[in-house]
Amino acid sequence: MKVSRITSLALLVFLSLTTVGSAANWPQWRGPDGSGISNEKNLPAEWSPSKNIKWKTPIAGRGHSSPIVWGKYIFVTTAIEGEPVPGAKAAKHKIGDKEFVHPDSVGADRKHTFKVVALDRDSGKILWESVAWEGTPYDNRHRKSSYAASTPATDGKMVYAFFGTEGLYAYDYKGKLAWKAQLGNLATLGMGTAASPIVYENLVIVQCDEDNGDASFIVALNKKTGKEAWRTPRTKIQVSWSTPLLVRTPKRAELIASGTEHVISYDPATGKELWRHKGLESNAIPSPVANSEMVYLVAGYPAKLAMAIKLGGSGDLTGTPNVPWKYTKGTAYVPSPILYGDYLYLTTDRGILTALDAKTGAIKYEGGRIPIPATFTASPVAFEGKILMTSEDGDTFIVKAGPKHEILGTNSLGEAVYASPAIADGHIYIRGEKNLYSIGS
Repeated sequence: MKVSRITSLALLVFLSLTTVGSAANWPQWRGPDGSGISNEKNLPAEWSPSKNIKWKTPIAGRGHSSPIVWGKYIFVTTAIEGEPVPGAKAAKHKIGDKEFVHPDSVGADRKHTFKVVALDRDSGKILWESVAWEGTPYDNRHRKSSYAASTPATDGKMVYAFFGTEGLYAYDYKGKLAWKAQLGNLATLGMGTAASPIVYENLVIVQCDEDNGDASFIVALNKKTGKEAWRTPRTKIQVSWSTPLLVRTPKRAELIASGTEHVISYDPATGKELWRHKGLESNAIPSPVANSEMVYLVAGYPAKLAMAIKLGGSGDLTGTPNVPWKYTKGTAYVPSPILYGDYLYLTTDRGILTALDAKTGAIKYEGGRIPIPATFTASPVAFEGKILMTSEDGDTFIVKAGPKHEILGTNSLGEAVYASPAIADGHIYIRGEKNLYSIGS
């Protein structure tokens, strides 16, 4: 009887840790478990500028970070660009022995103000704005991106916002700064920072890959004090823009970090490496997704690759049975995939969908198209058998989940969208180029 009770308790704890989505909260990039999936029902499937918009609130500046939600609070970050600063220059970059300047690299020659903004969930009213940092940034960003591209994270007491070289900041829910930490100079080939912080127990964890990988690392800070708990070098892993994924299995917790040269699983409590696999050999931008058995890694440029890796391994898993399948088409440069039910859905940057059996990699369909031409930066989210894909034009395509491709509808906000949506407490929150929208029946 005692053993049975212990087993039942362990199962309940595991189920509570792996339950998809919380009805009230969306506390980090892609929601409670980084999956992009909500277990809510009866959310609106139709909206427009004149239908099912509960409120919209202008957000000054430029930000591609997603909104996060906890209780009555919504948090976003933003970057406000100021005047040019004479003599200000971005960090220098090299590829091999040659200096590299990306033709779309901008921003470091101007003054910027980075802010954390809190809003009331019910009314959209801005409750407070706190200036985290002001000055000329260490490095440029891509002209299409933002210095506020990293989504903040919260544990219900504090909100943690990451701005790359310019620091990691912790605020209480009244807008008071609790601590800030400068993690080091993070050169990103002039493309900006996008990896988002995640919270694990008493830690805030950030993946910090840079340029050619000479100084890449992953770091955990005490969430109450901002002091480093551990820092693990990621030697020779070049700059990435992917957020690591925390996966909890009955055996252990794993922190999966994507990368061009290596995919690595860490113990989130200590930073110790658990296993690794040969990297994606492409820009590591999409975030991993996982269930309790396997993690799925994706990259889209220059090579296209999706692969499944079994969790719980050790050592180098390259070329072993721990990698049951790979697929080399249909992946995106920027948007992350979504694992929903039995299927892994891949999307290209043009919104062309592929559905694969998550266990075997068997193709269920390829070439699933949306009704109109579009480009996508936001990652998909899902609820109640529906997958939502929001384009840069602000059109959200509702796709029926399952082994057959079907478009259920199209909704438009009439405003450009680059940030991924959030779902919480009966509402869908979409951040447009100028406004934050609350969509509800």
